[in-house]
Amino acid sequence: MTPHGNPEFPASTADSGSRSIDKAEDQSADRTNAAAAAEIRPTGVTGNVWPIWEVFVRSSRGLSHVHAGSLHAPDAAMALRNARDLYTRRNEGVSIWVVPAEAIASSDPDSKGSFFESPQGKDYRHATYYTKSEGVKHL
Repeated sequence: MTPHGNPEFPASTADSGSRSIDKAEDQSADRTNAAAAAEIRPTGVTGNVWPIWEVFVRSSRGLSHVHAGSLHAPDAAMALRNARDLYTRRNEGVSIWVVPAEAIASSDPDSKGSFFESPQGKDYRHATYYTKSEGVKHL
């Protein structure tokens, strides 16, 4: 058996010929390992481009999370670590959220008028629509 564990060539006949066969086997194993590594990719990773993650930081307890920025990362764990390093360097945060950018749905800022204006004929949604009833106390 050769030092590389090839049973076809005994250790006594391990010469330069067997070394070239061992190199070929090592190269084919490297190609197989590279192909397997290419198949095992985090979700959302296509090619060499990592997905974008949106980062939200809460500065202290009781406050809301605020959008701090975006970053590229292969998975959520790495995105959290990178967000901690990028956006809370001076201990200004107590909580971090990272969300894949593709999971966020948003309205178009250019069409805010039609999106946010009150629907016609639904004045009852506003308190000014109602009048104070007589005889009802504590209003």
